[in-house]
Amino acid sequence: MNLLALAARYPLRAQGGVPDWMLGHFRRRTISFADGRSDEQTQVHWLQSRTFTIDLRLPAGPALPLLDLDAYDAEQLRTLANHEGWVADSVWQDGLLSWRGGVSLQLHNRWAEPAQLQRIGNCMIEFAPSGAYVEDWRLQASGGPLIGLRLIDERDAESGEVLQRGGGLIVCGKQAGWVHGRPQVLADSTLELRERAAQACGDATALAALFDVETSLALADKQGGYRVALSTLPARVGQPLLLDAFEREDDARLSQRLQLPSGRAVVRTFSVDTLEPDWHAGVTTPWTPEAHAWFAAEEETLGRYLTGLS
Repeated sequence: MNLLALAARYPLRAQGGVPDWMLGHFRRRTISFADGRSDEQTQVHWLQSRTFTIDLRLPAGPALPLLDLDAYDAEQLRTLANHEGWVADSVWQDGLLSWRGGVSLQLHNRWAEPAQLQRIGNCMIEFAPSGAYVEDWRLQASGGPLIGLRLIDERDAESGEVLQRGGGLIVCGKQAGWVHGRPQVLADSTLELRERAAQACGDATALAALFDVETSLALADKQGGYRVALSTLPARVGQPLLLDAFEREDDARLSQRLQLPSGRAVVRTFSVDTLEPDWHAGVTTPWTPEAHAWFAAEEETLGRYLTGLS
């Protein structure tokens, strides 16, 4: 069954989790640091389900060329090793959002601070409690399905061998985020990913172990499916994100049976966070009657150049 059809037949909204105004897909417009400098170019996307987050951060410009990992030179490998993508549980407590567990391309936590968040209109502002930075996020999806699934594992359909561990899928409106974990946990090391990649340059086996993990953003296409637009893996760009062949095991678990391009049949097992076929997140947020009256009185000047920013 197609996942969207399954959500429509068996809707199930998660209890608890983050506030409703935090749900959906947000694109970062800018990050400003305490030293006075700002970045508007890094491609950053945040997809939020009820109790977990998917995050993707890529440099501006076209994806790397499609080469075997051992064919990338040192500079290309460093670019690949600086990609960021992860999934983690979202913990909302005392007005702060923090993350724990999950799966990440990076081997160390690059964003260790919790998030102090406030949403006004379609703009969600994130302050680092330390004062190091502030981020301006813009809501991209305001309605449609909201589906959150945690990937438990992917196994060979015949042998039961575990092929990948951990990850997640969030569908919100016409966007979807996907994280596919590594087959095995990497051996402990004090080195960061880019340092380990530099040491493994030209070694196909070592590089495969480091980079056999994916975070992708997919967009709805004209055929009603979803196709990858951005990814930590250059080869995934332009490829479909398959949402067919799902089966409902029970309220808490789904499975998906697929045949990979290699011809191998696999089974993915997911735990359900939320299945909401008709989710809505308005672009407006509450304001006081006094603030509304002030705006109405001053709209001749306040509204001169107003437009929706995304």
